[in-house]
Amino acid sequence: MTRIAIVTGSDSGIGKATAVELAQAGFDVGITWHEDEDGANEAAEEVRRAGRRAEVRQLDLTKLPKAANVVDELIDELGGIDVFVNNAGLGKSDKFLDLSWDDWQETLAVDLDGPFLCGQRAAKRMVEQGRGGRIVNVTSVHELVPKSESAAYVAAKHGLGGLTKVMALELAEHRITVNNVAPGEIATPMTGNEDVDPRTVERDGIPAGRPGDAREIASIVVWLASEGASYATGSTFVVDGGLLLMAAERNDGN
Repeated sequence: MTRIAIVTGSDSGIGKATAVELAQAGFDVGITWHEDEDGANEAAEEVRRAGRRAEVRQLDLTKLPKAANVVDELIDELGGIDVFVNNAGLGKSDKFLDLSWDDWQETLAVDLDGPFLCGQRAAKRMVEQGRGGRIVNVTSVHELVPKSESAAYVAAKHGLGGLTKVMALELAEHRITVNNVAPGEIATPMTGNEDVDPRTVERDGIPAGRPGDAREIASIVVWLASEGASYATGSTFVVDGGLLLMAAERNDGN
């Protein structure tokens, strides 16, 4: 039976790497984009070169709830859904006292409302199919720790962390697992390191000494989509080169 995955925000970075690795693992893939249609089509071509089917749709999570219809469109076009990856995200920086209501709302819409609505659509279809499924939410290390000048982003990622646990609790009876992957700094357009070999970039504040590669995040998502991860649910898998460990170094009292 053909296995089917949908990855939101798969026109670049972590989403694109995940779509390609899922294709290499044997999945047909639904790809979504917001602004970079060319990037989405490039991702689709890589999926097809892996011998799998790809379908592409635009997804604008600022236009909810209607935008979530794209999930159902892709499921209908591909013929089902086994894995859904909530990857689309938005990051804006501003001090709490200066953060505008519009920026707050937009960030929460893309980073929390969107994953809720899209994940709900995917889960309902998985339940209807009756064969279980996997939902993976791409959050951030800031699901777990704050970041200055990122109030809306941090609030959304913390919220998505809590939502994931409730989803996992309620969907377990349907054999649907729900987990988070929480990246640290990854070489992507969001961090200004697109098309950069992260092994050539030095980061003194990260124990691994460098940013991560998008494929290093994709590999965890693909594992969570595999049979070997069938007992993992409601968890956050941090992939950050040891970044969060630096809190211990800064607070050891020496």
